[in-house]
Amino acid sequence: MGKTLKEIAQQLKGANYPVQLIYAFNGMGKTRLSREFKQLIDSEVEGSDAPSSDLANKKIIYYSAFTEDLFYWDNDLGLDMEPKLKIQPNSFTKWVLEEQGQDQSITANFQRYTSEKLTPHFSADFTSVSFSFERGNNQREPHIKISKGEESNFIWSVFNALLEQVILELNIPEVAHRSTDVFNNLTHIFVDDPVSSLDENHLIELAVNLAGLIKSSQSRLKFIITTHSPLFYNVLHNELDLSKNSKKDGCYLLERHEDGSFDLSVKHGDSNKSFSYHLYLLQTIEQAVANKKVERFHFTLLRNLYEKTAGFLGYPHWSELLPDEKQLYYKRIINFTSHSTLSNEAVAQPTPAESATVKLLLDHLKNSHGFWQQQGG
Repeated sequence: MGKTLKEIAQQLKGANYPVQLIYAFNGMGKTRLSREFKQLIDSEVEGSDAPSSDLANKKIIYYSAFTEDLFYWDNDLGLDMEPKLKIQPNSFTKWVLEEQGQDQSITANFQRYTSEKLTPHFSADFTSVSFSFERGNNQREPHIKISKGEESNFIWSVFNALLEQVILELNIPEVAHRSTDVFNNLTHIFVDDPVSSLDENHLIELAVNLAGLIKSSQSRLKFIITTHSPLFYNVLHNELDLSKNSKKDGCYLLERHEDGSFDLSVKHGDSNKSFSYHLYLLQTIEQAVANKKVERFHFTLLRNLYEKTAGFLGYPHWSELLPDEKQLYYKRIINFTSHSTLSNEAVAQPTPAESATVKLLLDHLKNSHGFWQQQGG
């Protein structure tokens, strides 16, 4: 019998590690875990009836999909001329932008991950930001709508500016010598999967920079990081030296069981050594097929398995491993099922035909591309 996410959150809180690193596939509950952990820590705040927007009241700062929800597009549908990214009122951006004037730091960090020619322009009241592209020949393309990956980079850059200030202030041991007291109650930073839209180069850069910030922290602040990316996990694992001095006990794999319960298993080494990533994917999908418990997220796992196998075998495209006679058809099925964002496609349970497709494509990959088969007897 597994645990509830609340029990997992209590397990993380009770662990005496400065950094805890958690790997989980998409759909396993990482974001829900971040919410459970936040609620657990917030419930301990003295004077909890004080305004929740008061930054000085907080014991935890966290980055997750909910952080990204603070930013939303006004696409100027009437004129289609001046799209802008709106910022919902919140204590974090108010402190970073209005009180600390970190807009230039945010811009520099954002351009490091994207392009020095892509420039954010904050409104005077910091309630929105527009973007322009400087072409370098005295020509400027104003009011552009940036990509989803660039948007994620921008939002992370805002959070990164806050994180830098938190660590800088809390590294001053004498409370009276700090320039602000708003972080004095902080005990935890929870970072939930900031790499969902990043390419590998920027993913590695973000991981290295985040690890550098964590290593620069000299206070009692504790960090919890979750990710679905083996590469991001590996870079953080190695940059933070989590294999040394028994620090491995702060590395975990989060799993969700069919009954809705969860396990947080200790993992030794980086994902290449501890997860046997492609084999774990294979086992997870096999169990779902055998138990007739295929869900839509298994299409994402199947695609990941095809991608890893194609990369290992030297194929430029994962779809080249699909059955020849219906290669395009199966590619469309996997892409649509693993990436659909339509609300009416968000149900977990696939159709019987889709479940049969998962089994067919899994068997094809095992039988046609060199997976070792254990012999009975």
